[in-house]
Order: sequence, then structure tokens, then C-alpha cells
Amino acid sequence: MSNQALGIIEVRGLAAAVAAADTAAKTADVTILGYEQTKGSGLVVLKISGEVSAVTAAIEAAREQVAAVSTVFASRVIARPHEELARYLS
Repeated sequence: MSNQALGIIEVRGLAAAVAAADTAAKTADVTILGYEQTKGSGLVVLKISGEVSAVTAAIEAAREQVAAVSTVFASRVIARPHEELARYLS
């Protein structure tokens, strides 16, 4: 992940997370790392990786798509995250 960016988006509901993943994958050349359901409130965090520009475009497109049907609570793109972060993402 040293040359890759990490993108995360937190949405309400699994259906919205699946739609966000679909939009992200169709928008840019990114890899879907997976998702995690948070405890309570039905929130789901989607994780993607790829080149910085691709992840940025994918997260932005996913935000727009999800905002039309559900709630986006947070999103972030981290360019070239530290190697130690990788063990928390698996």
C-alpha cells in the first residue's frame, strides 16, 4: 500500500455501501478492500485503495451517489498511508 491511497466512506445501511462500492469501482481503477459494519446506527464503512487521483474520483462519485438515497457520515482519502496502518485494514 506504500504507493497507493486509502479511501474510506461511512454511510447508513449495507445497501448504500454496496451501491457506493459499485459506483467507486465503475468510476476509477480502484480495489475494494472491504467493508465493516459499525456497532449501532446501521453505519457501514467502505474501504478502497488505488492511485491517489483514482481513489479521490471514486470517493467523490460514491459520495454523490449515496447522498441521493441515504446519508453519508464521513469520507476521507489518505494519500500514501503509513505501512503500519495496513495491519488495521485487514
